[in-house]
This record gives sequence, structure tokens and C-alpha cells, in this order.
Amino acid sequence: MLTGTGKHIIHLDLDTFFVSVERLINSSLSGKPVIIGGSSDRGVVASCSYEARHFGVHSAMPMKMARILCPDAFFVRGDMELYSKYSNMVTQIIAEKAPLYEKASVDEHYIDITGMDRFFGCMVWTHELRRKIIKETGLPISLGLSINKTVAKIATGEAKPNGEKEVPHGYVKPFLYPLSIRKIPMIGDKTFHLLRSMGIATIGTLSMVPPEMMEKVLGKNGIVIWKKANGIDSTPVEPYSEQKSIGTEHTFDQDTIDIKMLNEKLVCMVEKIAFDLRKQQKLTSCVTVKIRYSNFDTHTLQKRIPYTSFDHKLIEVTRELFGRVYQRRMLIRLIGVRFSHLVQGTEQLNLFEDNSKAMRLYQALDKLKKQYGKSAVIRAVGLPKTADKTAVPQLRQLHEAR
Repeated sequence: MLTGTGKHIIHLDLDTFFVSVERLINSSLSGKPVIIGGSSDRGVVASCSYEARHFGVHSAMPMKMARILCPDAFFVRGDMELYSKYSNMVTQIIAEKAPLYEKASVDEHYIDITGMDRFFGCMVWTHELRRKIIKETGLPISLGLSINKTVAKIATGEAKPNGEKEVPHGYVKPFLYPLSIRKIPMIGDKTFHLLRSMGIATIGTLSMVPPEMMEKVLGKNGIVIWKKANGIDSTPVEPYSEQKSIGTEHTFDQDTIDIKMLNEKLVCMVEKIAFDLRKQQKLTSCVTVKIRYSNFDTHTLQKRIPYTSFDHKLIEVTRELFGRVYQRRMLIRLIGVRFSHLVQGTEQLNLFEDNSKAMRLYQALDKLKKQYGKSAVIRAVGLPKTADKTAVPQLRQLHEAR
């Protein structure tokens, strides 16, 4: 028995989003292989067009390899600020029309239109929304409409490029079963090869494997994958709110005007909440700095930025905002930092910045923090003045990941 059969869930995915935005700006790129990423051979591919994929190029591939596979491609460094702008344009259109939507990433949305079939056809409404997005942004977008998130997302994949597909209840299993197990969200290369070694190639075959066996082989994820193979997914569409945020505040024991110390404290605060962002696989596009003077007057200042979760970028913006919001030169009682406008995403969105070395550094540092705590590794500027200089000599030599 399929769960969620009374639901009508839409999944929308902007096709080769970064490439599509670049083609809006430069129409000569249309129909040609385009690769977006770091400009040096040490960089990696952030996105590529379908034409480039025919040569074996894919996201996260070393740029050096991409140049070998597709030497005639057009290589573009990328502009995350521009991509963020178009992402927000699409979100705004959806927000104006949809009763309940979730921004799953910079280029993906889910919409729950359950009940709207009583007034007009769900597919008619869905088609009109897609047409409006294309008309107002110029971006190609694919969508799937079905009974839950999983089936809708898989349907979107089958609708690409720039298409739409509906999978009503009653057609879910006939739709899913012939497809490769690669189509199931959650199945990466390691799980794919494991299942193939068991003789499982299609979703239909996977659906017939006893759930107990799936759990034995893959643990709790095995049960989730088995449910997805059977078209079962009760995950709700989470209401998207621009107010979703993560932040921290610090109240000083004694009011202070020590600018150097205040900036050092802000660095520590940013490091810790940026780590939380990466741990939750989220990105922020808005930074807010808050100060409270000794007379309890409170002031805040915020700035929209390209999506990121990198300390060095967030520290730079935080310092800039603090310098602008602190105007009265009075003693400060409290400072705070907040990241908002969060979306799901990872550092892959920053791959075009030639920062593969920086990403490896962040991954190594995050691994240490997960094992030993948030304060296990911090920038030298954030170390307490009373810290034992001989206790953590390696930490004091860490450079900012610029």
C-alpha cells in the first residue's frame, strides 16, 4: 500500500542552473559545451552543460581532467552572486503562487498542492507555474508531479531537460520499476555498486528484496531505500521561511570598547556557527550583525551575499557589518551574529572559486571538530589571550583559508 496517495507534490529543478544563467547573459554559449568551475588546473567543475556531459564531464571533476575530455568547451569561472539573484527570482515567483513550498537547494523546490484538485486540475496549475517561471526568468526548468517527494523527484529526472511529467497514483509502480536503481535519491556510487554486486539493477528488483535483508546490508538507510523503491515516502514539504536562521550572541561581563577584542570574538562566533551550517549541509545568503550598547540601545545591520558556508567569506562580511553598525563609540554590552535565508547545499556551490585546497582544509578541520568539539581547532586570532602558547603550537600556525 502506497503512503501519501492523497497527496499532490511537485518537484521543480532548474536545469543545469549555473550554465543556464550564463547562457542568459551570453547567448553565444547556447548549444555549446560549457563548463563552469575554477580557472586553474587545480580547480574543479561546479557545473556543466548537457553537451559537455556527452564527453564524460561531470560536477566535482578536476578541471584538468575536464579540459582533457572536452578541450573545445567554453570554460566559465562562475558568478555565485548572479546565480543567487536568479535563484531568489524563481523562489519569489513560487512564493506568490504556491500554498506550501520548500526551497530544498539553490535550484530545487518542492510544492504541496494537495486539495487544489478540487478547484482545478493539479497538472494544469503546475504547468502554468512552470510556464510563468520560464517566461519571467528565461530559465529552463523541469518538474515532476506525483504522490510524494521521492516519486516527484524521480519524475523530474525523467522529464529533463526542460520538461514535465506527472505520475498519478496507480501508475507509480509501473513508472518506477523499469528504472535503474541509480534514479533513487540516496543511492550514491558505493551503495549502487554494492546493490549491483547483489544482482540488483532495477527499482523493481530492489522493491522485491525483503526489507529485513536491506536493513542487514545497509542498516537503517536500507529500510529508507527499500521504501523509496516501493514508492513510499511520508516526508512532508517543509514550509520555507526566509526567517530560518542560525546564530549566536555574547553578553560581556563588563561593557567594553576594545575593538580588537570585539573583532576577535566575532571571528570565534562566526567559526562556530559556520561549522554548524556545514554540519547541517546548509548555506546562508544573509548575514546579520547585532550590537547592544551599555544603555541597552540595540542596532542590527544585515547584508545579502552569495550562498556560502565558508568561514573566511562569512568572517569578512561580519567584520564589514560590525564596522558599519558600530557608530556611536559607546561601551558595548552584547554582540551577535546570525545567518539566515538558509538552503540545503554544500561547498560544491563554491567549486568555481579555485578553492579545492580550501575545501580540503575545511573538510579536515570539520572532521576534527566533529570528533573533538567545536573549539578543538580555531583560528589563532580566536585563541584566548591566556591560552598556553606551547599547548597548541600547530593551531596557532593555521592561516585563514583564503
